[in-house]
Amino acid sequence: MAEMKSPTKAEPATPAEAPQGDRRNLLEHSREFLDFFWDIAKPEQETRLQATEKLLEYLRTRPSDSEMKYALKRLITGLGVGREAARPCYSLALAQLLQSFEDIPLCDILSQIQEKYSLQAVSKAMMRPTLFANLFGVLALFQSGRLVKDKEALMESVRLLKILSHYHNHLQGQPIKALVDILSEVSESMFQEILPKVLKGNMSVILSSPQYLELFLLAQQRVPTTLESLVGSVDLFSEDNIPSLVNILKVAANSVKKEHKLPAVALDLLRLALKENKFELFWKVVLEERLLKNPYRTSSYMCFRLLGASLPLLSEEQLQLVMRGDLIRHFGENIVTSKPPNLIKLIPEISTYVGTFLEGCQDDPKRQFTMMVAFTTITNQGLPVMPTFWHVTRFLNTEALQSYVAWLRDMFLQPDLDSLVDFSTANQKRDQDASLNVPERIVFRLRKWIIHRLVSLVDHLHLEKDDSVVELIARFCLFHAFFKTKKATPQIPETKQHFSFPLDDGNRGVIISAFFSLLQTLSVKFRKTPDLAENGKPWTYRLAQFANMLLNHNRNVTSVTPLTTQQRQAWDQMMSTLKELETLSTEARAIAFQHLLLLVGLHIFKSPAESCDVLGDIQTCIKKSMEQNPRRSRSKAKASQEPVWVEVMVEILLSLLAQPSNLMRQVVRSVFGHICSHLTPRGLQLILAVINPDTNEDEDDSVVVTDDPDKKQLKHGEDEDSDSEDNKNSESDMDSEDGEESEEEDRDKDVDPGFRQQLMEVLQAGNALGGMDDDDEEEELGDEAMMALDQNLASLFAEQKMRIKARHKEKNKLQKEKQLRRDFQIRALDLIEVLVTKQPEHPLILELLEPLLSIIRHSMRSRGSSKQEQDLLHKTARIFMHHLCRARHYCHAVGPCAEALHAQVERLVQQAGSQADSSVALYYFNASLYLLRVLKGNTAKRYQDGQKFEGADTDPEPKDSEDQTASCLDLDFVTRVYLASLESLLTKRNSPLRIPMFLNLFSRYPMICKNLLPILVQHVAGPSRPRHQAQACLLLQKTLSARELRVCFEDPEWEQLITQLLGKATQILQTLGEAQSKGEHQRELSMLELLNTLLRTVNHEKLSVDLTALLGVLQSKQQKLQQSLQQGNHSSGSNRLYDLYWQAMKMLGVQRPKSEKKNAKDIPSDNQSPISTKRKKKGFLPETKKRKKLKSEGTTPEKNAASQQDAVTEGAMPAATGKDQPPSTGKKKRKRAKASTPSQMNGITVAKSPAPNNPTLSPSTPAKTLKLQKKKEKLSQVNGATPVSPIEPESKKPPQKALSTKVIRKSPHSALPKRRARLSLLSRSPSLLQSGVKRRKVVRRRAQTP
Repeated sequence: MAEMKSPTKAEPATPAEAPQGDRRNLLEHSREFLDFFWDIAKPEQETRLQATEKLLEYLRTRPSDSEMKYALKRLITGLGVGREAARPCYSLALAQLLQSFEDIPLCDILSQIQEKYSLQAVSKAMMRPTLFANLFGVLALFQSGRLVKDKEALMESVRLLKILSHYHNHLQGQPIKALVDILSEVSESMFQEILPKVLKGNMSVILSSPQYLELFLLAQQRVPTTLESLVGSVDLFSEDNIPSLVNILKVAANSVKKEHKLPAVALDLLRLALKENKFELFWKVVLEERLLKNPYRTSSYMCFRLLGASLPLLSEEQLQLVMRGDLIRHFGENIVTSKPPNLIKLIPEISTYVGTFLEGCQDDPKRQFTMMVAFTTITNQGLPVMPTFWHVTRFLNTEALQSYVAWLRDMFLQPDLDSLVDFSTANQKRDQDASLNVPERIVFRLRKWIIHRLVSLVDHLHLEKDDSVVELIARFCLFHAFFKTKKATPQIPETKQHFSFPLDDGNRGVIISAFFSLLQTLSVKFRKTPDLAENGKPWTYRLAQFANMLLNHNRNVTSVTPLTTQQRQAWDQMMSTLKELETLSTEARAIAFQHLLLLVGLHIFKSPAESCDVLGDIQTCIKKSMEQNPRRSRSKAKASQEPVWVEVMVEILLSLLAQPSNLMRQVVRSVFGHICSHLTPRGLQLILAVINPDTNEDEDDSVVVTDDPDKKQLKHGEDEDSDSEDNKNSESDMDSEDGEESEEEDRDKDVDPGFRQQLMEVLQAGNALGGMDDDDEEEELGDEAMMALDQNLASLFAEQKMRIKARHKEKNKLQKEKQLRRDFQIRALDLIEVLVTKQPEHPLILELLEPLLSIIRHSMRSRGSSKQEQDLLHKTARIFMHHLCRARHYCHAVGPCAEALHAQVERLVQQAGSQADSSVALYYFNASLYLLRVLKGNTAKRYQDGQKFEGADTDPEPKDSEDQTASCLDLDFVTRVYLASLESLLTKRNSPLRIPMFLNLFSRYPMICKNLLPILVQHVAGPSRPRHQAQACLLLQKTLSARELRVCFEDPEWEQLITQLLGKATQILQTLGEAQSKGEHQRELSMLELLNTLLRTVNHEKLSVDLTALLGVLQSKQQKLQQSLQQGNHSSGSNRLYDLYWQAMKMLGVQRPKSEKKNAKDIPSDNQSPISTKRKKKGFLPETKKRKKLKSEGTTPEKNAASQQDAVTEGAMPAATGKDQPPSTGKKKRKRAKASTPSQMNGITVAKSPAPNNPTLSPSTPAKTLKLQKKKEKLSQVNGATPVSPIEPESKKPPQKALSTKVIRKSPHSALPKRRARLSLLSRSPSLLQSGVKRRKVVRRRAQTP
């Protein structure tokens, strides 16, 4: 730390010669300069880089030899600091400094480093920092980019690194690694000169560490002739050197364990093996036979990374060798058996290598195809280990993609099991039954993966370029999912595809699931223009045409599930309807109907019976909806007692929503969006009956639990378990024991008294319990009796076990039914959301309020039970609040149902007040506000000036009687409804209603607020609980400040209201400061906040209000509040109460007195030592040297208090005559006033005051008077006079006076050095202050005279 003073000694000018300003700037720059070195060592990289840049910029702008020397010295010193994280920071900063200033010799820097950190004179404790300082010093020279150009410094650095390489315990192989980096950039001639000095001819040394081997490989690459003359002809891959190479690779793998990267020496060995045509020896012997014989995780990962890095370097034959060897099997086994964290690390790395390879050979489709096939054939008992959705497939060009799809298709049809690189894990070999590993099971697992890979390929395709590939995959999936070949025909290429292994029902179910997943991908991914093929038709329509062609070729093709005559007629009718819809293809509704028909029509091959009925109903609805006069058709339907087509369509859409298909859900939303404008009340009730929780809980038959065929267990049920059994190989026997114990506990819980009774009867029948009276009966049972007893017990326990399983099965079934019901309700809410969004002005919207509220109330009661309940609650609340209550548009045709809406408002408000949860009550209250908005907003239709009330919630109510009669809103009725709820809020102990609800009501409907104000005023000072009075005050405070309410009042009414509230406030403030409970304290706070709002209103609007009584009450409470604050009563809110009190006093014209802050250090305690009392803070004037403030002798506390009281009495009335006061001109005028003459302010006479620091008490004093008064107070403090409050306690004045007298007598000349400065200040001050100075001079002279 002694070096910190060096920058200040070598400045351009000495401190005596430098001016005052330059000296200050110099010190600031020095401090800034020193801070750079602290920031360089900080752990944040951004801070280090910024500090280095600032240091270089500082040295460029202010070139100074001393600062440059100090910077170099500090950076060299930092190379060997104790913090290891700081050494690289200083090394990098030194490198950038040497790079920026090329005139600094590198040899001098290197000599300074060796002199500072000498290896000969270093202690044992400082050995490690010294070694690292030398190493980082050489690295700094190298990173500057100038070392390879300076031969002398280069040779010295090489010599130093050679010396450092002997300290392997501390530096490991870092010196040799740095030497390799340096030699890789030097010229060939320099390399030849340096190589003999750093590399010896002994191969044992070269093969001792990865660093020396890397240096050897670099020399063999750069200067092979010099290396051969030095070492001789060396066969690195000989039988004798292979063990050393294996050990070197293991050490290199461990060295990069934390970095997760490939060691450079491994890749260099691979390149050397390729160059010497010994790749097979290196790969087979070194890696697969030796390194992976007992593999560690680090060695395995190094081999996997080397596999990925070698892909671009290998030929086709070498790729076949690599991708079919033991290493690739070990790679697949590692993927299967690794836990998810390790799997997440490995898959992205290999994907990056493969993606780089595929992207680099875009012009070679054969290599791309070979690579994709190689990774696909890595299988675990037939199942490929790579994921089905692999993002590297997006790098395939068109030819390679077509070849790969064709190969997948052929492998699906005729699997070539011999071409697979198949393996089984150790657990599978140990635990799995050999009968499971049969070709049929392998084929099933392979086909399942292939069909999903084909579907996933579509996500990476661009339709403009790969249309044929998409069509090939879609036709392949459709044909083999629903059809079989009877006789091959050239018109249908799929009929020529034959299976080597027959396609079972399990594989066909997988294909069906994949086909509908493909439909969703085509509908979502290619929704815009790519969804249309070359003939302008969507993919679903093209597939439907293909299916129609297959049905027509019944001689060659037959469906897996044959269609009946009725089902075939429904299909043909659907195709004819599609042709009719093509003429209306420009309409969005026709497109939606077409999409629905196609999707339901394709489902006829999956479930013919269900889809046939739905198809007929859909076509009937479509025809009726496309008629020109839908009202006429509705009347015809009513006359013929047929259901309206919209109601039928709603039932169909609800049935389609029950299917677990996301694509079907999207289609239903789209179709309902086009037909919701024709929705009838019965159609809406169909939807509400589904989502209503009250009616849906008891309907057990509404949802039938059926297994989804897509998720059904397949024929080979053990296949699904075997996929995940390898991931569970770390489970111990303890887990199974815990599972058995839990099963026993569940079994004990299910034991009922009936089973116990049956058990006792069986035991008594077999005499197993023994006799109670006779001792002769205690003989043991015979063998036959024991066998019979065992048989009876076994049958009894078997029956009990079956009963337990049946109960568990029934419980699971009920739970599953509940989950399905909730999921169906969530899907059905889609229709409500579409209706509210698409048709916000529909009259049926008003019927949604109470059903949605019922869902919210029911879900809030059972919240936290399951995730589905939470999803249902969140979705319902979002629809209700965002899409319904906050919508810009709403229903206007409410004239006939106005009376019912008023009754609904009353019902909602009453239900809001009867809820147990305030959050639920908020939803009910918002629903009533929405209905008020609907009832009020209908007046906008009758305005002719173009005003729009439908989207504004803050529009004022119509004042005129004509507007009120024209409106549908009954203001008197609504006022009575909300009056009762407000009474409930202000009287009930635990009311669910909250203040923000009524604030929202008041802000939207000011006329209702005006009608409810009397009840609020009544509860402010009425016989209510303190908490309710506080709520009334808070409501009034928030309401009176709203501009909307002021418009509803005439000026006399408003002034009367303010006067009445001020009277109530004056009445309540009689007990200010006497609060004993928390509620009373909150009432005082709310009352003062309301009072401040009232006073601001009076001052802003200049109302003629008498404030004398209020001011008197507040002044009488000042001392009590101050005492309460000092005593700490209600300390959590006493400060807030005191601040609110003085805010009110300030608006009444009384300024808050300045509190005296006394430091604990100023008052020495009794037990404090004399030495501690003399300690003072450095840089501050001691208390004994400070000039104390003096007071004029002519002013006594009694006179001052009397004059202030007169001023308060006379200054309390100007508020009543505030309108007659002249407005302020805004100009500041200085008036000379004497202490003996009364001052005239705004026409009001203020009492005498001997000092100019008495506050002005008028609340309507102009701003210039208050500013002048504050200015006089500040200047009076400079002169020594302390401003006194009008009601300041007299006990504080004598100690100050005595203290000032004591200071004058003790040190009469202590203030003489400051007199000149003070007189010069006062010479520029007003004459009033100068007169005060003269009076103090006279007083001081009288005090000093004997």
